[in-house]
Amino acid sequence: MRTWNVLLHGGDYNPGQWLESPEILREDVSLMKQAGCNAFSVGIFDWERLEPEEGRYELDWLAGIIDRLYENGIYTILATPSGARPGWMAEKYPEVMRVNEYGQRDRFSGRHNHCYTSPVYREKVRMMNRALSERFGRHPGVLLWHISNEYGGECHCELCQAAFRAWLRARYGTLENLNRAYWSSFWSHSYASWDQITSPLARVGETAHHTLVLDWKRFVTDQTADFMRAEKEAIRAFSDLPVTTNMMGFYDGLNYGKFRDVCDVISWDNYPHWHNGDEALPARTAMTHDMMRGLKPDEPFLMMESSPSATNWVDVAKLRRPGMHMLASLQAVAHGSDSVLYFQWRKGRGGCEKFHGAVVGHDGTANTRVFRDVAAVGERLKALQGLVGSAFPARVAVVHDMENRWALEEMKGLRNIQHQKGYMEDVLAMYRPFFRAGVNVDVVDMEADFSRYSLVVAPMLYMLRAGAAEKLARFVEQGGTLVGTGWTGIVDENDLCFLGSVPGQGLDTVFGLTETEIDALYDGDRNSLSLTPENGLPFLRRSYEVRELCQLVETTTARTLGVYGSDFYAGTPALTVNTYGRGRAYFLACRTEQPFLDQFLGYLSRTLGLRCLDVDLPEGVSLNERRDADGRAYYFFQNFSDHPAEVTLPAPLSEAETGQPCEGALHLPAYGVKVLTER
Repeated sequence: MRTWNVLLHGGDYNPGQWLESPEILREDVSLMKQAGCNAFSVGIFDWERLEPEEGRYELDWLAGIIDRLYENGIYTILATPSGARPGWMAEKYPEVMRVNEYGQRDRFSGRHNHCYTSPVYREKVRMMNRALSERFGRHPGVLLWHISNEYGGECHCELCQAAFRAWLRARYGTLENLNRAYWSSFWSHSYASWDQITSPLARVGETAHHTLVLDWKRFVTDQTADFMRAEKEAIRAFSDLPVTTNMMGFYDGLNYGKFRDVCDVISWDNYPHWHNGDEALPARTAMTHDMMRGLKPDEPFLMMESSPSATNWVDVAKLRRPGMHMLASLQAVAHGSDSVLYFQWRKGRGGCEKFHGAVVGHDGTANTRVFRDVAAVGERLKALQGLVGSAFPARVAVVHDMENRWALEEMKGLRNIQHQKGYMEDVLAMYRPFFRAGVNVDVVDMEADFSRYSLVVAPMLYMLRAGAAEKLARFVEQGGTLVGTGWTGIVDENDLCFLGSVPGQGLDTVFGLTETEIDALYDGDRNSLSLTPENGLPFLRRSYEVRELCQLVETTTARTLGVYGSDFYAGTPALTVNTYGRGRAYFLACRTEQPFLDQFLGYLSRTLGLRCLDVDLPEGVSLNERRDADGRAYYFFQNFSDHPAEVTLPAPLSEAETGQPCEGALHLPAYGVKVLTER
């Protein structure tokens, strides 16, 4: 549902903070045009300006801003202000303030401090959104709706407790069903009435029922999505423009999969900590783009926020080195974004974000390195307009499922160090080989349609939900290639362990094996994965280091490709492959070093023909492909290293922005990015 025909360039604009300085507002428009900006989010935290006292709306100043922008060729992404309510509301209606996990009512402070269940707050938001929609919903300068801001957090008030109990009734029907799903006889913790159930409050709440904790997280997601749905319905009274909300990548407070049907467009806020010495950071950022786009894999997404300079809230607010702003901006476009938008346009004079990176600094001029970098991005985006709405063709899916992640992190067992099981590390480790090989990837959850892919990589699929086992079995049976790992298929969606053979729900047949014990290693412990002579993977080394987790398995129909090198399970299978229908299912039983994954998954990428181009990429260089409506390919070569790199092109191409021919060696400066296209 796209309403734009250009790559959007701009960001968060907060004119409500500058209404007493009209000369600054006039200068803003002039600077926006110099920077090549064409779209700005307006009104995000302006509730007190829009409704200074209950029932009195002041929208004329906002109309003046939207009109001025439109007259100068700049579109408005109009926000609803529900992310931060005004003081008069907190004073008059204390129920709108959240109760924290300790049972204490919050004071009027910060933002995102409102109760999503409160009928009062919902009504006030409905009235505000309706007023904005009636006034601006058909304005030619308004491009889409930006609903609230970075939804997150939870409330434990009595209104939310009652809503949670109603949610549980709808899910389980009877207390008998709930107690069975919770395995409540453990510690004699069965519920005799719905009123006995409360959220898992800190220190004083029930936490032994892991399914209760999981259900609370599910409820918070559903309640937040329902709140957004109510915001959208209020807007729909007068406007049919698409709606979005700015998400936060792998933020674990919400399951963003539940928002894919509420959002007409997916958008997110991107704040990587560049130049921090983390060699995996470029891949992690790319993976996050691919996860957000993976919510609607057939459509472009929007990078709603990014910093054009330093990010003030990180541990070390390091500046972007020359070239990095262009590279980071076009990385988003390479992964399917139709925008490069910033927080923020102009630095404020006070508050906790007054030193956050902005296009215009406190000096108020265009004579800065940051402004010139932003203007350069604007120029390149204009030259790449053919990419608007273009596809990101991916034949590989890496599975990241938030409910599986919640269940793993709550589980007691394996390695409880920092309450982490290494799930996110495994997802990234499995993603990095594709990043290095120049392979487009969708990062999806268990609700995805796997049939569209050639290769599905599903690390540590501990919890099976959403018919995932059946879909994966069908995927392999019809010719797909699946890669799974240890600790897969252990529990159902209620976090109840499968009885009998695991992985459960038929995945034992797909993988051709049974998982038995799993050995958790201390930090200093090591084992090895030793490949068998007849493994059929001659390009791999003979042995690889294994750490942290070693799943013990017994094969049924699977063929062993590698075995453990030591300990009492030395010689037992550690890497297997099974033919199932027309496809193959690989099972990696242990957590290995990165080089094994790079070589193994790189091998699958080559043999399955998954790379964007048949090209070898030097260390630090990545490659992605987008295709326009005519099927023309655009290749993004991105150098994330601090030294020049050279790529040998497999065929003559052209520079997308100039049309100049490019063949032979492609030279990339440090932090350089070039976009090539088919001739």
